[in-house]
Formats: sequence, structure tokens, C-alpha cells
Amino acid sequence: MGYVLNRLIQGLTVIAAMAGLVFVGVYAIGNPVDMLISPEADQAEIDATIARLGLDKPLLEQFLNFVSGVLHGDFGTSFIYNEPAVRLILDRFPATLELAVSAVLIAILVGIPLGVIAGLIPDKPAGRSIMAVSILGFSLPTFWVGMMLIMIFSVWLGWLPSTGRGETVELFGIPVSFLTASGLKHLLLPAINLALFKTSLVIRLARAGTREVVGQDYIKFARAKGLPESRVILVHLLKNMMIPVVTVLGLEFGSVVAFAVVTETVFAWPGMGRLLISSIVQLDRPVIVAYLMLTVLLFVIVNFVVDLLYALLDPRVRRKGA
Repeated sequence: MGYVLNRLIQGLTVIAAMAGLVFVGVYAIGNPVDMLISPEADQAEIDATIARLGLDKPLLEQFLNFVSGVLHGDFGTSFIYNEPAVRLILDRFPATLELAVSAVLIAILVGIPLGVIAGLIPDKPAGRSIMAVSILGFSLPTFWVGMMLIMIFSVWLGWLPSTGRGETVELFGIPVSFLTASGLKHLLLPAINLALFKTSLVIRLARAGTREVVGQDYIKFARAKGLPESRVILVHLLKNMMIPVVTVLGLEFGSVVAFAVVTETVFAWPGMGRLLISSIVQLDRPVIVAYLMLTVLLFVIVNFVVDLLYALLDPRVRRKGA
């Protein structure tokens, strides 16, 4: 209980500190009034717009009003869309979440088998080739890979669409595209592009875990008993090398959701990232602050869950935390 309370207090402290930093950082940039009114507007119209947006108040008072609104579930109203900022973000959250989940699944299904193979045969050409590909995945810029995917599979071959989300259907009241043929085609390219870096990371983690576990006595004993190699790998090896991989994937999932901006922009995917880019261009401060605060909250929740899982898996962590 003490460990959980300690982690909860740390998470709340991080959220409070980031709220101040995000608010001050965003509200110190530019003047949204210049984007919202006509250049021919007189001073009376300018003053009325500033007062309507609450920008005539001191920064501290604006921040206190923002904190009060957040505590009541209100992140402010968008300057551009004149809608609650949190509603704009949550309307686009399912698209980003679907893209992130697809990317993480690709990273798991591709990265773990390749990482295990590279760990079992590190000195053979196949193992070295896999590691070379993983280094390439780390090195290539996401936006460039996205444009190459569009050029090859959309322009040259014409197999897959390059933009949009395609047809969607509702699943438990949430619009999803992976259940339709059109939506799945639209999802494939951006999901692969977003998964590239994470797949390279999983390959390296899986290889390192495999190299560490494969020399343990229980693996040697299992092989000495005459167990099939497939059982040794699938049961004894995978079970023991997956803990660090799962932990890192849990943390990386938050980053995939939060930082899918480039992929969503390249493929015109209607998620939170595109909304953030347009809000930055138009200086729509409430939407920017709401997005960043929800991102911070997402990271804190994911880290909190990972800490709890670690405590469940390793009692030493609970004792140390207490």
C-alpha cells in the first residue's frame, strides 16, 4: 500500500509541475488575436476579442482559472472552433488510438520473432542482417519513410490509399476502421510507418534478452532432457525474456499515442496529431494546452501501471518502495 501511495503522489506531483510549465510555455508564444480578427479591425474590436478570450487578465489569473477549469473537467474553449478543447481532442482520440495499437501490434509480431532469431544465431548472416535492418529502422526519418511508402505502394503500384481513414463502423460506440476492407487498407501504410522505429527497438530488446537467457542453466537443462527446441524457445526462453520487453512496450505505447504527429500529418490521418499541428499554426492555445496535459496524464498513467506490474512481478520492488 505504501508503494502504491508513493507512486501516486509522484504522479500527481509530475502532473501539477507540468501543468505550470505547459501553460506558461504555450501562453508565452504569439498572439492568437492576430489570427482571429481581420487586419482592418479597429481597436474596439481588438479589445472586445481580447476580453472575450480572457487574454486581458494577468497570466497568473489565467493559470488559476485554467486549473479551476481542469479540476471540473473543463480545459477551455477552442479559439478557432468555439467548442470545448477536450471534446475536440477526444473526438479524434479513437483514430490515434487505433493507429497506435496497430503499430504496437506490428512491432510485437515482427520484432519479437526477429529479435529471438538474432539472439539465437548472432554470428550467422541471418542474425547480422536482422541487426543491420534494426539499425536502419532507427536511422531513417519517419517522414521520409512515410513519403517512400506512399510513392511505392500508392503512386507506383497503386495497391494502397495514401491518405484518410477510409470507411468506419462503430464498435461499442467508438468509430473504428480496421473492421472494414477500406479502413484496413487506409490503416496499413501509416501503421507500418509508425511501427518502424518501435519494431527496431523491440528487435534489439528481444535479442538482448535472448542472449541473456539462452545461457542460463535451466535452458541447458531443458535441452539436456531432450525437449524439442520449439518448446525450449516458446516456453522456457520467451517466458523469461519478455518482462523487460513488455515493460518497455508499455512505456513506448504512451509515446506512440502522443507522438504520432508526423505519421498523421504525412498520411492525413484524422487523429489528435493533425489537430495539434493545425492548432499550433492557428495559435489555438486551449487545444494545445489540453493536448499536452492529456499527453502528460497518459504518460503518468502508463508509468503508474508499469510500476504496479513490476511490484506484482518482483516483491523486492514493493519492499524497496515501502
